[in-house]
Amino acid sequence: MYMDFNIYMNDVVTKARDEITQAGYSELTTPEQVDEALSKQGTTLVMINSVCGCAGGIARPAASHAIHYDKRPEHLVTVFAGQDREATEKARQFFEGYPPSSPSFALMKDGKIQTMVERHDIEGFEPMEVIGKLQRSFEEYCEEV
Repeated sequence: MYMDFNIYMNDVVTKARDEITQAGYSELTTPEQVDEALSKQGTTLVMINSVCGCAGGIARPAASHAIHYDKRPEHLVTVFAGQDREATEKARQFFEGYPPSSPSFALMKDGKIQTMVERHDIEGFEPMEVIGKLQRSFEEYCEEV
């Protein structure tokens, strides 16, 4: 049986993009969009998406469910590592002090990084544990909605 790898990957990427945007995150695909979104006043959660198993099985479900909380970020955005490379590179410039990590979450406030949930905080954990990590950071940095 022949399977075209590019068609398969396009399908995987499309589903990964759809899953996070359906959860309410705005997709940032250009450096200009990243600059505008991450420079905003208020709190912004950035989900660095990827096609790896821990993104699909842990990070995206956590991203979807963590935001159903009394305190949460005002803005929800996502960049896709390995797909929208320039946008991802631009986003990582905002994450001073943190090495590149995907999947991961960055919590920004008034254009400055406050904290990150990095891949090593995601991989090997259950989605509920990652949700707890995100919500603890919301508790510390976000306002009640």
